[in-house]
Amino acid sequence: MRRTLLGTVAVVALAAAGLAVAELPAAAATATFTSSADTYVSNDAPAANYGTAGQLSVDNSPVRRVFVKFSVSGLTQPVTGARLRIHVDDISNGGSGTGGTFKAMTNTSWSESGVTWNAQPAIDGATVGSLGSVSRNTWYEINVGSVVRGNGTFSFGATSASTDGAYYDSRETGATAPQLVITTGTAPAPGDPVLVGAGDIATCGGAGDEATADLLDGIPGTVFTAGDNVYTNGTSTEFSNCYGPSWGRHKARTRPAPGNHDYNTSGATGYYGYFGASAGDPSKGYYSYNLGNWHIVVINSNCSAIGGCQAGSAQERWLRADLAASTRPCTAAIWHQPLWTSGASHGPKTAMRPITQALYDHNADVILTGHNHQYERFAPQNPGGQLDTARGIRSFVVGTGGASHYGFGTIQPNSEVRNSTTYGVLKLTLHSNSFDWEFVPEAGRTFSDSGNTACH
Repeated sequence: MRRTLLGTVAVVALAAAGLAVAELPAAAATATFTSSADTYVSNDAPAANYGTAGQLSVDNSPVRRVFVKFSVSGLTQPVTGARLRIHVDDISNGGSGTGGTFKAMTNTSWSESGVTWNAQPAIDGATVGSLGSVSRNTWYEINVGSVVRGNGTFSFGATSASTDGAYYDSRETGATAPQLVITTGTAPAPGDPVLVGAGDIATCGGAGDEATADLLDGIPGTVFTAGDNVYTNGTSTEFSNCYGPSWGRHKARTRPAPGNHDYNTSGATGYYGYFGASAGDPSKGYYSYNLGNWHIVVINSNCSAIGGCQAGSAQERWLRADLAASTRPCTAAIWHQPLWTSGASHGPKTAMRPITQALYDHNADVILTGHNHQYERFAPQNPGGQLDTARGIRSFVVGTGGASHYGFGTIQPNSEVRNSTTYGVLKLTLHSNSFDWEFVPEAGRTFSDSGNTACH
């Protein structure tokens, strides 16, 4: 086991692991554990053991499954986040490798030297994340904070439905062995503000918005919307009759963002008329506010309605000036149409890259979007979509407010967690120098996602 503790305000590079860690919250520390056991099995060699192999292979032709185990000890503070980090050594068939689906395992007693296809432990726990297309010689990470809550032994297994698999480095490689990175710290302060919400919300003909509004009833804090507040055309009547009875009961604490359906009514007059001053200048739709140590910027991704989103546009210039003037150490941005999404119905909106670049240049921390009616979490990325664990922006698509669900298409790089069957809201607890996220599902559903990320 290799265990590294980071100071409370230092920015430390874990050179041996290739991991850059941003400034941590007060009284926080990070411990990195390498795998205590790892192996894989293959159905074309049912009696073979690969416990001493330098690679871990996941594939579907032949069927190969990966097993990784960690022994965690010495933690003295509450766990606020945990990430499984794995390094891709190679991809199969010379194509675009697929990283597979990772699940927790209840069996933690298996031995590296005893696992074969004929004698393999069950991969029977909750799904913690999936990796789509992966690249050679690249680190990937999966949030396992819902599983790792303290000292103990933890097992994870990976499977794949793709015949275009991946090869991960095993613990025999040393510096690129699988890692479990655990962040610990003091319990959250009771006064930390909460930001909670979703996009793609209200329809008069469905009950999804009622289910998510019921969740808001029990969650205090500021409510955000990520656009397409009411369907189909964002008219004043729809806001009154469809949005009003559900999310409308939280209107007084809501800071909205506009979506394309809101602009189906010319000038989005229904949207601006309903929300009033809380929605900002009706000729712009972009604005900002502060919550505790956080600066929140609301962006209008309906670019054609406001003169564009390109570099040098009025909105982009406003954003840079607004971020430069902010004195808060942490920044979140909210808009409707995502730059990063794996949704089948709406592809990535590349017009939002200059806005993302401005946020990245000013060390923003998180982006919340909607548009695709599903939940998806991405690892921290730079504006070009590359994994960036030092300065990257973590992003979420949370189009789960109540409109009918969409499916997934091509899974984009760095997509960590996805769900397209559950309505719910994303709750962010905004600490002084970090944030916790929690996807809260509608009543009767079990999908959830949670974790913690430090501010830059």
